[in-house]
Amino acid sequence: MYILKTQIIKSMTYEFNVYGNIIMQTIIMITSAYFWRALYKGRGMVGGVDADSMLTYVVISSALSVLLITNVERRIQMSVIKGTVATDMMKPINIFGSYFAEDIGNITALVFQNMVPILIIGSLMTGIPRMADIRDLPLFILSVLESFLINWLIAALFGMIAFTAVNIDALIQVKKHLLRLLSGSIIPIWFFPTGVSRVLESLPFVYIYQLPLSIYIGRGDRAQHLAQMRIQLLWLVILAGVFYFVQNRVTRKVMVQGG
Repeated sequence: MYILKTQIIKSMTYEFNVYGNIIMQTIIMITSAYFWRALYKGRGMVGGVDADSMLTYVVISSALSVLLITNVERRIQMSVIKGTVATDMMKPINIFGSYFAEDIGNITALVFQNMVPILIIGSLMTGIPRMADIRDLPLFILSVLESFLINWLIAALFGMIAFTAVNIDALIQVKKHLLRLLSGSIIPIWFFPTGVSRVLESLPFVYIYQLPLSIYIGRGDRAQHLAQMRIQLLWLVILAGVFYFVQNRVTRKVMVQGG
């Protein structure tokens, strides 16, 4: 809790980063909105979704991107570069638990700094992004929580590459943009060719963005959403198991080699 509170205070200190993130997300949101408006011009439904639902998808996707910001990869990289990773692991707290608390604190601040302004701008641009069925709100919230954990675990596992590669700045940028593409954040997977979409649906990425967004705009019925959420939970358990295994291997390696 102390780390979380400290990170909230720290996040609120850097105003330039806040404005920069709002501008960047707004540009992406406006560009996507105009793209989908052009695509839907003269068409009622595309991919089982109408134009209004697709614009709602864009706005909520931009808002969710704030909740899915992680810094764990860079924290791992910096601790390895500075050589403090071994001493950090000797402290009476779990090093990855502290990274997780930092990310939660950062996101808590960003909800008010970035997410609210993005929703306001999106509402002025496309109209209030109303949920298709308010009764699905508990499913949406649960799905977002699980998507955050899946995203964080993937980021933490990716960050552990720094123990062997040291500098992973370029890889972090590639991973960031590739994940948003494969998760349906920019273009929903249902617009991809059938073979490609089937492959992507077997991976955990679509359960980061596309599943909660599909629930929000009402694409598919509740039975389909529940079935997909079971798969989402399964991926969460698998990734947690892999993370626990890799964390133990990395910890032993660092302690033996001395950082």
